[in-house]
Amino acid sequence: MTSTDRHPTPDRSAGPADPLRALGSGLLALARRPYWDRPAPSYLIRRWPDLTALCLATLFFWSSLTPSLVPRPWYLQGVVGGITATIGYALGSALAWLFRALAPWRPGERGRTRCWQAYWVTAPVLSVWLISESAQMQRQLRVLQGLPPALTWHTPVIALMAIALWLALLLVARTVRLGSAKLIRLLGRLLPKPVAFAVGAVLSTLVVLVGVRDVVFDRGIIDVADRIAEATNSGTKDGIHPPVSRYVSGGPGSLIRWENLGHQGRNFTGAVPTRERITAWTGRPALDPVRVYIPSALPAAFEDDRPFTAQAGLAVRELERTGAFDRQVLVIAGTTGTGWVNPNVAEPLEYMYEGDTAIVAVQYSYLPSWVSFLVDKEKAGQATRELVRAVRARLNALPAADRPRLLVTGESLGAYAVEASFDGPDDLLARTDGALLLGAPNFSPTSQRIRRDRDPGSPVWRPQYEGGARVRFAQFPQADLARPPARWEWPRAVYLQNASDPIVWWSPDLLLERPAWLDHPLGPDITPEIDWFPFVAFWQTSVDMAVSYGVQAPHGHRYGAGAVDGWAAVAPPKGWTAADTTRLRGFIQHRKAAY
Repeated sequence: MTSTDRHPTPDRSAGPADPLRALGSGLLALARRPYWDRPAPSYLIRRWPDLTALCLATLFFWSSLTPSLVPRPWYLQGVVGGITATIGYALGSALAWLFRALAPWRPGERGRTRCWQAYWVTAPVLSVWLISESAQMQRQLRVLQGLPPALTWHTPVIALMAIALWLALLLVARTVRLGSAKLIRLLGRLLPKPVAFAVGAVLSTLVVLVGVRDVVFDRGIIDVADRIAEATNSGTKDGIHPPVSRYVSGGPGSLIRWENLGHQGRNFTGAVPTRERITAWTGRPALDPVRVYIPSALPAAFEDDRPFTAQAGLAVRELERTGAFDRQVLVIAGTTGTGWVNPNVAEPLEYMYEGDTAIVAVQYSYLPSWVSFLVDKEKAGQATRELVRAVRARLNALPAADRPRLLVTGESLGAYAVEASFDGPDDLLARTDGALLLGAPNFSPTSQRIRRDRDPGSPVWRPQYEGGARVRFAQFPQADLARPPARWEWPRAVYLQNASDPIVWWSPDLLLERPAWLDHPLGPDITPEIDWFPFVAFWQTSVDMAVSYGVQAPHGHRYGAGAVDGWAAVAPPKGWTAADTTRLRGFIQHRKAAY
């Protein structure tokens, strides 16, 4: 045996360089032919993306990077980017299928290769650049809405999130298509081919719709939200204690026990300002305010086949028990989905009138507002309408000189509940002594009518209605309510409406129709970089609703102490001055609300 046999020379052609060489060869082959043709038409899941669809998906993703109404965090940008890319891909797939069905021409191998190479060279580079540019636009929007410009914006993670979501939704769509194809083949054994195709398509569509609605939505999202909301409704916020005043529900002598009020009911009645607190601010003797709250789940003794009528009847009995009809002001407050009444709206009026007030509210749901909008929206109008009817009937039984001023208020879904109780602005002001409504959703009937019939030349985000004679809109109340300078008649309605509030502007119409709030001039806190793209603007605004509280008043869905100026315009007490409004506004802004 030779020395060479005993100690063979190592084969230097194998080793660490081989994987790198193989990788380089694979990348080179991919660069030469950057796509893959499926072996057979039956490959419905394992197949290369369509180039036309991918280009449209990329364009939709790029358009999602534009700013919208409020600043959004990087992870929600990834979500909206993935959703809009999927929509773009679906539209592109439909266009590509239609072209293949109508046109006999097909690009050659060389042409396909060049197109794919151009896509892979340009799309990733442009995507990274545009994501980086979107961060700068978000910073500008933050400064415009009073937020610090500092921003966390993970460019690679945004891209990866969007791609992952797009791939997941694409996999679901292709799986559904595979199942439909198999169903059609099975039916084809029993039925003529055209009939099998039609029946299979209809059955597949029904399965998807029922699955999404009943399984994913009703038994999934809604059930989870309901369980969480129910647990919250049974709890009590830290620092909220049973009232000792007999003038509030849940207090001594109340027809409703404290534990039956629900979470928001306990917040509302347990945080009522005392006459001592009001006196300390006014410097004059005050009364304990009246607050009446009727929960959605009535005690057994008050249950009725007509729950909203029963709620309204119980509310009137509580108002009578507390002497509410002897107060200067009686306010009907529409509640949000959870039953919330904004303390920044309730307390200013109580301080202005030195406690000589009564506020009544009914809860129609304990679900979050977005869930209530989907499943309980009609209940909001029905419950509040019955309350208005019952209170109005009780007031009509009193001598006109002895009646308190009847005011109505509501924020968000509560504003819709109030509007749904009246037949337009004239009816609203004919049956009340004034209204203060904040952030009314786009579907609210009265504000929708006012924006539609606004005076020519006034923007939809600050509509002027009938010369501002009785109805006025404001984002910056100190300045906005003074316009127009023409005489402002009584009774009055004030709408606090931020130009950047997505709750006000969200609508399914955004899918295919450019909204009027994007017409020039834009609102004072809307970035000029904003634009409308089909489908994309809808999802951007939908995401905006989730972060509409992430800004400071008066931006997004935050209205801060604007109710002080609103009440001072709608129902000022005798002798109330602009200096009083300024002082109360500062107090409401800087105090710590109990809930």
